[in-house]
Amino acid sequence: MNQITKTAVVSVVGRPNVGKSTLTNKLVGQKVAIVSSKPQTTRTRITGILNRDGTQYVFLDTPGLHKPRSRLGDYMCKVVTDTVSEVDAAVLVVEPIANIGPAEESLIAQLKQHRMPAILAINKIDTLKKEELLAVIAVYAQAHDFEAVVPISARTGEGLDELLAEIGRYAVEGPQLFPEDMVSDQPERQLAAEIVREKMLRLLDREVPHGVAVGVERWNEREDGLIEINAVIYCEKASHKGIIIGKQGAMLKEIGRQARADIERMLDAKVFLELWVKVKEGWRNNQYQMRNFGYEEL
Repeated sequence: MNQITKTAVVSVVGRPNVGKSTLTNKLVGQKVAIVSSKPQTTRTRITGILNRDGTQYVFLDTPGLHKPRSRLGDYMCKVVTDTVSEVDAAVLVVEPIANIGPAEESLIAQLKQHRMPAILAINKIDTLKKEELLAVIAVYAQAHDFEAVVPISARTGEGLDELLAEIGRYAVEGPQLFPEDMVSDQPERQLAAEIVREKMLRLLDREVPHGVAVGVERWNEREDGLIEINAVIYCEKASHKGIIIGKQGAMLKEIGRQARADIERMLDAKVFLELWVKVKEGWRNNQYQMRNFGYEEL
């Protein structure tokens, strides 16, 4: 690997469910942020790290900018606005739609306010025709003077080399910020907890997953290489607890099965995963409990 001589710290922003986490994972080369089809999957700022050709790229994957309905929602939106102001450049990820929504308008206003160099990444180009793409480019060109416009597909990887080349223009001379073997600043315990939450987002009804948090209470690495993980799923209502557990424990078992497979791939080790479910009513509006789950600065 080439010696790192430059760094580029980039904020990946956009409205919920536009593909920010998929893009971050694809650029880094492995999962550092959970992905689901439901909005507001990412709750905090997640750092993904890529070292290539003497440059360390640091991607800050942020929650989608949305209208908050809880203290947790307020926190998520603050993460976005704070992140925009402290990086070398920003990548605004948008849907391939020839219309600018309120979230995009708000983010563009913040980019202008902070005079932040911004690259427009039009995602999901594998879903539309070329003439439709030209209309999207024209609409955003009128709204802001972007440094570059890069059509991409975070799912297939199309256009990502071009995007990385544009981001590289904002790399600055200096020592690397993270060790070369590091792909995320999140501890393995937190990544494991987020993987469990990802499986709930994919498997459960719409209203349940947004009221859950996951805490790893025990992490034991045995001498034979097996990693024992005990995690607790906290939900807001007793009725949700029943849904998460499922008939004869079937849903909880499936959540655990899928999560364990992903955690084993992440850790490259055999894992024994035990899940419990507890009710913590109204935790999303409780500052103390949010801090316990890592969603607010102390």
